[in-house]
Amino acid sequence: MVESREIHERVFLVVVDDSEEMSVALRFAAKRAKHSGGRVALLYVIEPAEFQHWMFVGTLMQEEAREQAEHKVGEYSSAVNDVTGQLPIVYIREGNLQNQLMKLLMEEPLISLLVLAAADSQEGPGPLVSSLTGDMVGGLPVPITVVPGTLTSEDLDRIT
Repeated sequence: MVESREIHERVFLVVVDDSEEMSVALRFAAKRAKHSGGRVALLYVIEPAEFQHWMFVGTLMQEEAREQAEHKVGEYSSAVNDVTGQLPIVYIREGNLQNQLMKLLMEEPLISLLVLAAADSQEGPGPLVSSLTGDMVGGLPVPITVVPGTLTSEDLDRIT
């Protein structure tokens, strides 16, 4: 059973990744936050390096992955600030994406909505959207908004 979540402001969580549709989820969340007096939160998960033969090389790969995460989150933070007038809450974690996302959602009562964008693909909406809207949806402590990754800025202005 999930504990009651006391909400003081709406926090829209966006998972930062390399997908094209992620920018649509980010713009949607930023516009909703601006219009509802909420905030945006960004989650970037650094997947474990698979190259672990030499400790030094594995450490160097993790450091580079951390720098890349901070750089990307910095870029997206600026975009959120441009829309909302405030910097987002930032979470950078290491591990499996789905596990870290679920852990964050269970730990952080500030988060009130998870915003994802679906890929426009023959293979489906994307692995994260598929898993979270499938078997895992009943275990989530917050609602999910899935926006089509094909929405334009004009579409987003119209619906937010």
